[in-house]
Amino acid sequence: MIGFSRTIAQVILGFSIALSATAQAPTAAGAATKPVDDEGALRAFAAIRPIDVHVHVFKTDPTFQKMLERLNLKLLNILVMDDTNPKRKQLQLQIDDARALVQSSRGHIALCTTFDPYKFGSASFSADAINQIDRDFQQGALAVKIWKNIGMEIKDSRGQYVMADDPRFDPIYKDIAAHGKTLMTHQAEPDVAWGPPDASDPSWSYYRDNPQWYVANRSGFPSKQRILEARDHVLANNPKLRMVGVHLGSMERDLDNIASHLDRYPNFAIDTAARMEYLMLMPPEKVSAFLIKYQDRVLYGTDLDLHADANLGDALTEWQARYARDWKFLATGEILTVEGKRVRGLNLPQSVLEKIFRSNAIRWIQGL
Repeated sequence: MIGFSRTIAQVILGFSIALSATAQAPTAAGAATKPVDDEGALRAFAAIRPIDVHVHVFKTDPTFQKMLERLNLKLLNILVMDDTNPKRKQLQLQIDDARALVQSSRGHIALCTTFDPYKFGSASFSADAINQIDRDFQQGALAVKIWKNIGMEIKDSRGQYVMADDPRFDPIYKDIAAHGKTLMTHQAEPDVAWGPPDASDPSWSYYRDNPQWYVANRSGFPSKQRILEARDHVLANNPKLRMVGVHLGSMERDLDNIASHLDRYPNFAIDTAARMEYLMLMPPEKVSAFLIKYQDRVLYGTDLDLHADANLGDALTEWQARYARDWKFLATGEILTVEGKRVRGLNLPQSVLEKIFRSNAIRWIQGL
């Protein structure tokens, strides 16, 4: 009788395991899966303990904190100096606010600092920048950001656009590497910034709202290739410096070009911030093959923001909708509508999802 009961139990156990395996098995490439509601997607997202390596948060709020805790979510909060935006003109105020946010977040937010590139003409520029970022490192900053105003706005005393490989930046890069920190680089912009206008491009609405960064037909303006070549020189000249090229490394339409950079520079990775739509609109088989091949080199980011004057309810809706959408695209075979087009999710293996949404961030931005 004991043997018979054991046999029945083994059958039941085997049947349960088979059902579980069927439920968790990936759908064959090209096959759509049943739609997952946003709450279901967010539960699966939270289970992986995700890290978003690219946000801009300027508001401390208990409701926002509750969302982070519910989603098991950690954020890398990135500072930017931008003299075209009144909210980003004062660096020390940003640093102070960001530190307060980190301290109140109960471990859910870390800091990526920056330095003031508008002081480039000062004789003590490099030393002052190093002193400031070293103070920020001592107080917990994990990375440093350089932004598109290097290459696209700031000029030297001769009226030439300052590039990322200018020798005056090199001591800063060496210092970041010596501290074991990471350089986050936003160099150049999507192709559409150089024209022609294209309402079908996922980034086009940004240039309607921010025409100062639409550079088509500007006399003497550097090419996108020139700006990215300068970034590549930084990679080549600083092999011990970990660099994350944000926004798909500004190579958003060319996976082959991204792949060649990842092959050439072992110290280079990319994030997906504000460029997921470009991946969604590419052939899914190609995107899936790329993400599987380079699964150790892609970090998840969104470029979501939360300003001090934001409507928190609207912001939370936007943040959660973005996380649910991105999870569905990468983790399921669901059919989504993106930019008016039907897009099939990639249904990536769980091991790849864990790297993109979590472990790559920990490896490339140490201390997260």
